[in-house]
Amino acid sequence: MTEEKMSPLRQRMIEDMRIRGMGDKHQKSHIRAIKDFAAFLGRSPDTATPEDLRC
Repeated sequence: MTEEKMSPLRQRMIEDMRIRGMGDKHQKSHIRAIKDFAAFLGRSPDTATPEDLRC
């Protein structure tokens, strides 16, 4: 991955995926999905409520 400023949430997510043995392509796919979800919400995904997830 490229060197960029990374949020603690993203760092933890990547670390957790590595611990679980996910490959690079799988990690990138998950990161892309979370970025899309954050764009949909208009805020950080860690602030999502159960109602946000029902949409």
